[in-house]
Amino acid sequence: MMDTAELLKKVRKLEIKTKGLTKHIFSGGYHSAFKGKGMSFSEVRDYAYGDDVRNIDWNVTARTGGPHVKIFEEERELTVMLLIDVSASSFFGTVSRFKNEMMIELAAVIAFSAITNNDKVGAIMFSDHIEKYLPPKKGKQNILRIIRELLQISPEKKGTNLSEALIYLNNIEKKRSIAFVLSDFMTDGYLQALTIAAKKHDVIGIHIYDQREKQMPNVGLINVEDAESGQKYIIDTGDPVIQSDYTKYFQSNVERFYKDFALAKSDTISITTEDDYIKAMQIFFKKRSKK
Repeated sequence: MMDTAELLKKVRKLEIKTKGLTKHIFSGGYHSAFKGKGMSFSEVRDYAYGDDVRNIDWNVTARTGGPHVKIFEEERELTVMLLIDVSASSFFGTVSRFKNEMMIELAAVIAFSAITNNDKVGAIMFSDHIEKYLPPKKGKQNILRIIRELLQISPEKKGTNLSEALIYLNNIEKKRSIAFVLSDFMTDGYLQALTIAAKKHDVIGIHIYDQREKQMPNVGLINVEDAESGQKYIIDTGDPVIQSDYTKYFQSNVERFYKDFALAKSDTISITTEDDYIKAMQIFFKKRSKK
């Protein structure tokens, strides 16, 4: 674990970088993509010609003897939840950054975008169980705490269980939230939990991967260790069968990610550790604003 001085330096550096990106690029896109999506009950008034009959309050109508309708207004405050994968497989990278470093930067940018709009932000850090939960709060100090926790977290477990995180989200957050899931999605069996969570929350899957996970480089015989299971192997990276199986494993995870989120009617983004994630998020926010 890094010492306090090093941690504070990293937090400050990340704050400066991500706040700058948020201020100049993101906040408008975030606002148009998410503001006004939720509606909350405001009052009941007499029915007027042209009102939607689906909004009739039958209890008040029966009690008063005259038709009344419920009036709704846009929710002025949203809750953003960051579900961040801190399993062993996220601590992998071959070029510019590890996957977990990309996840932390993205989480920070989304969080600063949210507080620019006066929204609450919370975080669930998960491996194959819940590693840490930070309840949604407003303000810069809360965001800095989330960043600090992400930078210094030392997960108790190595595996990945997305279902556990989604079930926890549903149980702990009673109010509808915008839930960003940042993971490499090297897991399965989460469709049911995702479908249930997506009925209550606006769930967005952000798939982060390294280019080397798509295709194994041919570097001869190497010793490898599975980051999550701890199993060790000696493999021939030039073996066509091993090359093919390696690629198929990656592809099957990605296909499952897209398929399961589509079935749950949830949006997705896929970004490599080398990509310009700002551009990818801008495209996503622009697409969302048109819905």
